[in-house]
Amino acid sequence: MKPSVGILALQGAFAEQAAAFREAGAETFEIRSPPDLSRRLDALVLPGGESTVQGRLLEKTGLFGPLADRIRGGLPVFATCAGLILLAERIEGGGPEWFAALPVTVRRNAYGRQLGSFSTIGKAGEDEDVPMTFIRAPAITATGPGVEILSSFGGAPTGVRCGRIAAFAWHPELSADRRVVKRFLSSLGERAGHDVTAGA
Repeated sequence: MKPSVGILALQGAFAEQAAAFREAGAETFEIRSPPDLSRRLDALVLPGGESTVQGRLLEKTGLFGPLADRIRGGLPVFATCAGLILLAERIEGGGPEWFAALPVTVRRNAYGRQLGSFSTIGKAGEDEDVPMTFIRAPAITATGPGVEILSSFGGAPTGVRCGRIAAFAWHPELSADRRVVKRFLSSLGERAGHDVTAGA
């Protein structure tokens, strides 16, 4: 049975994420309101976009509490850019910490504004020569216990894994290379095909 992946679809690059996960072999659906969480949910995707806007919409729609409970309960999460900020335990320079489920410190827009966006190629986990696109990307400036660095740029981490969370400052979904997404899906293991609920 294909894993069922929910894509947070309040703002940002959720359509691109959905396409990437479908191409990698998952079934996807959009999460816009609490009733959407009644579907089987094997993993959650937090897309790039505007983290402050997404955080406010999470609260406005009533999704924040239920999703926070699921994440604390062990729901696997794949996050990029703004999603990384939503997961971080600490934001440099202040600002709200949202899910605070990933023991990292991040700094917003560390790789430049929109005109400073760029692409490079590097290693991501076990995969070599992976295309990496940075768009107003946050920097991971500190990591806590249990955090594994998956990718880096200029000597600083740009992708991490901790438990069942994988988060990247760059955008795997913006290239045709699906290896990073496929590795995340393969890590779901026996949970794929089962409902993941709070406390599971």
